[in-house]
Amino acid sequence: METTTEKNPSLLTPLLLLFMVAMILANLGGNMYGPLESLYLKELGATIGQIGLFFTLASLAPLVLQILGGWISDSLGRLKAIAIGSVFGTVAQIILVFSTSWGWVLLSSSVGAVARSLVGPSFDAFIAENSSEHNRARVFGITQTLFGIVSVLGPPIGGWIVQNFNFKTMLIVSAALYLAATIIRLGMARRAAQGHPAGERGAQTATPLTFAGLKSNLGAMFGLVLSGGVITWILLTDGVRDISFAISFNFMGLFMEQVARMNFEQIGWSNGIFGLFMMLFMIPGGWLSDKVGERLGIAAGFFLHFIALGMIAILPPASPFWVYASGWAIAGTGVGLVAPAYQSLISKAVPAHLRGTAFGLFSTSLGLVSLPAPLIGGWLWENISPQFPFAITAIVSLLSIIPVWLKFKIDRPAEDKETRSEA
Repeated sequence: METTTEKNPSLLTPLLLLFMVAMILANLGGNMYGPLESLYLKELGATIGQIGLFFTLASLAPLVLQILGGWISDSLGRLKAIAIGSVFGTVAQIILVFSTSWGWVLLSSSVGAVARSLVGPSFDAFIAENSSEHNRARVFGITQTLFGIVSVLGPPIGGWIVQNFNFKTMLIVSAALYLAATIIRLGMARRAAQGHPAGERGAQTATPLTFAGLKSNLGAMFGLVLSGGVITWILLTDGVRDISFAISFNFMGLFMEQVARMNFEQIGWSNGIFGLFMMLFMIPGGWLSDKVGERLGIAAGFFLHFIALGMIAILPPASPFWVYASGWAIAGTGVGLVAPAYQSLISKAVPAHLRGTAFGLFSTSLGLVSLPAPLIGGWLWENISPQFPFAITAIVSLLSIIPVWLKFKIDRPAEDKETRSEA
């Protein structure tokens, strides 16, 4: 009986469900605002060049904070790190509501980077620790499917509010949703501080935040990065792709308004279609990775990215809405296949006690290599064409399939000895 229970654990515990409710509330507002951010900056008086500068400067704070956030998560615990980050996120929301220029939006983004650096690595690590090796990609797929609600509902709601009211109204609604999530997270962290929450697998004991601890974690991670194994190739491949995506995607809102000739509601529905198809394919993507390995899902997703971005690059301006919508559907399907496979692969390739640091390191390294990309994208937009940055991203997505297929292999998950003995 005990063996059966171990082999067939509940995929979503009550704790994990509550965790996901808070994540959905916190990110629903962000998805209302995110697709329209470049348009909001334009409304505040920013030029194309300044918008490129904004996204470049906004990526500086995460470079400093992501690894620290992952280490804090590894040391203090996932729920406590998320609660601390949520307090910073609430402050960022307040600043955004009262912003009067793109400089204030930049300040909000910098404060919000503290929240993202603590919540992001903790999110992936918490899910990994509440799953087992044989079903991890499926758990990531299910949780990402639930999380996909924010991508389906957020953009259409945000577009509708801005179209019928204004940006400030939308930002107030977003801040209220984030505040509700913060209250839930603080309650979860308080319960965690009184002892491991019921149902949480792999909960770690908090350890002091010391420089020696940070040095130890970073030393172990850099050893994996320089080993030439799968972690090395994930960093190299995703670094190149992140540069190409940062060149184009920061300007997507402007592209849809000025080239595709969409209004705010249509922009919101386009992103909602993307989120819907991403959500629909998260669970199949996780199942595929568990059954045949992660690299097939990642390679298939990259190919779909190539098709979707290629459509954007070659479509005549002001093409029918349904044509762009089909491209968003293809892109969402690609992300649905890639996301659970990537998260599962990374969580298996590093020891459990380094997962927060690992996810933070990935975010930092990718942000570092793509730092000048928004400026380059703005220059390409103004001096060649708005479609050209998207053509670059499409080609890079296609070429990335080669290292994925050849190098994204892992012989056995790098689990802690303690985790193995418990199992």
